[in-house]
Amino acid sequence: MILCPNSLKWRVPAGKSGINIGLEQAEKMTRARNQLVSLEDTTYYHCISRCVRRAYLCGEDAETGQNFEHRKVWLVERMKQLAATFSIDICAYAVMSNHYHLVLHVDEERARAWSDKQVSERWSRLFHRNSLYVELLEKNLSSRAARKQYRQTIDLWRNRLSDISWFMRCLNESIARQANKEDNCKGRFWEGRFKSQALLDEKALLTCLAYVDLNPVRSGLSSCLEDSDFTSIQERLVHHAKRVKSKNSTQKKLLRHYGHYFEANQILSGKKAKLFNLNSGVDVKSGSAIEFNQQDYLALLELTSIRICSERDHKFQSSAQSVETSKILQKLGVSETNWIDGVLHFHKHFFQAAGAPVSLQAYQAKRASMALLKHREKWIKGIRASTRLYGT
Repeated sequence: MILCPNSLKWRVPAGKSGINIGLEQAEKMTRARNQLVSLEDTTYYHCISRCVRRAYLCGEDAETGQNFEHRKVWLVERMKQLAATFSIDICAYAVMSNHYHLVLHVDEERARAWSDKQVSERWSRLFHRNSLYVELLEKNLSSRAARKQYRQTIDLWRNRLSDISWFMRCLNESIARQANKEDNCKGRFWEGRFKSQALLDEKALLTCLAYVDLNPVRSGLSSCLEDSDFTSIQERLVHHAKRVKSKNSTQKKLLRHYGHYFEANQILSGKKAKLFNLNSGVDVKSGSAIEFNQQDYLALLELTSIRICSERDHKFQSSAQSVETSKILQKLGVSETNWIDGVLHFHKHFFQAAGAPVSLQAYQAKRASMALLKHREKWIKGIRASTRLYGT
């Protein structure tokens, strides 16, 4: 298919149909985000962004010796600000030196419940000039055209405030501009658009949460959860320590370290959202909630981190710790061996979506009905790993 400059129309070469050409181009192009994010399947998504060339632009640069760890604070602060504006919750995060992980929960019902004024105010926090446009429309609501345009604008903003793509765009663009301004340069900061992964059921969600929170432990950068800086598990431990009346030495040390570092490096201001509450249970699909609260999650991650460190340092885990881990995992119906395998190699086992075999099969059936996919019969990655980890 060729674009004719004179007529500005598409001309199909002889011997080829326009439909086939379109399918070939769609297959070669990066897959559209609406083919990867479907809130009908799940409202939980694992998102990843990497720095360009995977350089340590948020850590310590080995080449120049410069330390950019303050940019990790930028990321945490900015994502919290955005979560307070969007109808999107942060379930877990881990900011590393050359990439970051996010587990997000989209709450469309919350966005639908907002009034038009709330939608306008929230969107204006992100794009200040748009407030002037809305004020102009509101002054001319006596006009039918102005009322129609106002309705379309508010509906568009309401949809965007529950859109993962817009959330990630506002996050990545803001950090890139700050970093480039600091370095007095231009160009890319992130290597490309973010990657998203659908978490189809409770087992996949909890495994992914642990995978994200244990990033520093798994990579050998920290030996315990309290030392895992710029992770949601450290933040949860800090909030837990603040509520404890008789704090132990570990909790006191954690509060001093966490509080001093963040208070001394806060750049952004404004309302910030809290982490997604795990005490209400883990429920990806209505009616299938797992009775798994935050206390269970903290205990499981503590035992998992001990197991990972003991295997890395060639030490033995105590039988009592192993029994306690198995007891917690009984709620999930997952063995300890499979749990550790899933947490360590989650990124290798799953690609577009993660979940039990039945969840992946339903996801595949819906994916096969999408007309723009050239190889609709091709199975998505992860079914074998899913069967091994979570059973049939």
